[in-house]
Amino acid sequence: MNSFPLSKKYIDFINSVQNVTADFLEGTTSSGKTTVGAGIKFMRMVSASNKKLHVIAAKTTGKAEETIIQQDNGILDIHANAVYYGNGDKDYKLPHIKFESKIIYILGYDNKDKWQNVLGAQFGCVYIDEINTANIEFVREISTRNEYLLATLNPDDPSLPVYKEFVNRSRPYKKYINDVPPEILAELTEEPVPTWRYWFFSFADNLSLSAADIERKKLAAPKGTKLYKNKILGLRGRATGLVFVNFERNRHVKTKDFARQFLTADRHKEKFIIFTAGVDTAYSQKSPDTIAFTFFGITDKGRIIQLDERVCNNAELNTPLAPSDTVRNLIDFLERNRQEWGFAKSVFIDNADEATITECNKYKRNNGCIYSFVPAWKQTKIIDRINLQLNWFATDCYFILSHCTNTIAELELYSWQEDKDNTPEDAHDHCINSSQYAWLPFKNKIRGDENEIHGNSQK
Repeated sequence: MNSFPLSKKYIDFINSVQNVTADFLEGTTSSGKTTVGAGIKFMRMVSASNKKLHVIAAKTTGKAEETIIQQDNGILDIHANAVYYGNGDKDYKLPHIKFESKIIYILGYDNKDKWQNVLGAQFGCVYIDEINTANIEFVREISTRNEYLLATLNPDDPSLPVYKEFVNRSRPYKKYINDVPPEILAELTEEPVPTWRYWFFSFADNLSLSAADIERKKLAAPKGTKLYKNKILGLRGRATGLVFVNFERNRHVKTKDFARQFLTADRHKEKFIIFTAGVDTAYSQKSPDTIAFTFFGITDKGRIIQLDERVCNNAELNTPLAPSDTVRNLIDFLERNRQEWGFAKSVFIDNADEATITECNKYKRNNGCIYSFVPAWKQTKIIDRINLQLNWFATDCYFILSHCTNTIAELELYSWQEDKDNTPEDAHDHCINSSQYAWLPFKNKIRGDENEIHGNSQK
């Protein structure tokens, strides 16, 4: 075995075996997750298990051989008493490792026919490599057939079911909670399994990397790209096909205190001069589509800030919302923001949703109302709206407050269709559409003139 020094965090990870039935390892590229996870802790758990049968699963058996079993510091390198039978043997027809008195099957989760043949058994320990790319049916099946699960993953699209059903139900130890990026920690909120542990590893945890090695890896991915975000920072988000490639949380997401500075009455300071709101609706009970409200302020220097959002999904409600319910919710939303920020006289509603517009105007006739409900102005094509936002992000004049989590998530997921030029997907876009309806009538008031606003952009 080549020298592979272990950080204190990795030592703690290896030794955390009491009351642990699953470990999920996420982080940057080259952080040592596979070497330590599969080669050391997984094999330790196999050795301690009373079960005879265990599993290592990767995309293909060839991938498992290359990156887990036969590489430098792989299982065969670390464990001299482990023997790999790539073509099976007379007793076990599938590829497997014999280790002590145990059998570790090697599976490719890309081949459903093969892994289905194995899943009639109960296993002691299961290792899943890059669980974010695994067939979710396989993950669901095998997760009920083991005593201990260890999975590695590279940051990916956070809307994948593997996050909601598995990874986001694990929790980090308090000792290492500050090592988890805030963006990821905010997503570890699904109903927890008390014995599932989450670990985030970075370059700093791989003591075999020199400073020069780390710098070389960082330079290989251009800063500001999603590749850099995924591989170098270890943050989740689709790596390819994203629409808003220049949206960055640490640059464009702000606190309420940042926005409150523009409520000043001082005529010499930048201040809000327009408030506007947008509404996008979807009433289906069978889809993740949402009813989305957004609220914005625009300053006299051409800066736009999303101040609030409200999102509802009928699929998640026992009593689904109708357009008449949406009106009441919308009025409450507008009133709350009027009291906190200012008066948005005009509210722009998806012009394809005649039912909601009709209910809003009916409410106004019957109850009296200070708001005007206006069909959204969509003459600016979607590709041109996107172009405007990309420019505004690039020039630091478009910001979103941190509690607008649904909008932030959409900006990190909204992608181009693979089979059509310049056409975004019809998904992850309800807050985005609502936002565009809100600012489209005022687009000429928004500008990315750095000379005017750059001095305040990082406050």
